[in-house]
Amino acid sequence: MLPTVSKGRAPSGARPAPVLAQYLRRIVKVRSRPPPSVLSLTTQQLVMLISANVGWQQMDIEYSFWQMLHLCTSPKVVYVSFSNAVISNALSMHCSYQHTKYHKQTKNQWARDDPAFAVIFCIFLILATSAYCAAYGENLVNSVFTVISVPFFHFLLAGTILATSCWFLTNTYMREEATSSHVVEQRVEWLYAFDVHCNSFFPAFIMLYVLQYFISPLLVVHGFFPMLVSNLLFMVSISYYHYLNFLGYDEFSAPVLPFLDKTTFFLYPIGLVIILSPLMILSGFNPTRYIMNSYFS
Repeated sequence: MLPTVSKGRAPSGARPAPVLAQYLRRIVKVRSRPPPSVLSLTTQQLVMLISANVGWQQMDIEYSFWQMLHLCTSPKVVYVSFSNAVISNALSMHCSYQHTKYHKQTKNQWARDDPAFAVIFCIFLILATSAYCAAYGENLVNSVFTVISVPFFHFLLAGTILATSCWFLTNTYMREEATSSHVVEQRVEWLYAFDVHCNSFFPAFIMLYVLQYFISPLLVVHGFFPMLVSNLLFMVSISYYHYLNFLGYDEFSAPVLPFLDKTTFFLYPIGLVIILSPLMILSGFNPTRYIMNSYFS
């Protein structure tokens, strides 16, 4: 007897129905969507970073600590690929340039997909803020609010604003036009801009959150010398932040982004900081006392 198939049910060995019509409908549907706005794009990418797999087994903890160390000692190592034999033998597998280029070649993105750096950074912020609260906090409620608000406002919110600003400036005013129609147009990713902010913010964190904590009993005292040291500490940390931010986009220091030009614009805030710092000193403004009074009045 020949096998029969009931009506409305496909045979188990039969090929599935062609999906060309469904595929075409999907293309039409995608193309009919309006382009995402800047706010929605950055929000989606930030959510992508936060919702990434943050299991400790999936994170490269050693590489993140290596980056943190060299951001404070030799930041160019984090962005530049060295050809020296001695350096390449020791660092070739860890150099951020090669790591970034590897991501671009394999996953079509400049940014790191490992959230270990951001997660460890947040933990350091929580520990540092807890130390401040233990030393200067008035009550438990205020301390808990400070521990929660500092990582959110100082790291996530400020990082989102600064990364979005740099992402917009680089893609709008600093990209070189393609010389040929056959060249693929490249753009700076928002997540890469956020990575650059994280790299730039870490040495400032060491100076303004860790070092300042140990010398805070001296800095909060009234007098010219505490005010001078406090202003110099803020001037160096903020200037170093903008210098590292410049290295992240510089076409010579970061050869993974050769399509950018006029990146020296990111060095201009350093001149503004150098001009404002003497004015702060002459006016008697102590930034350490101001911040301490804001959080622990």
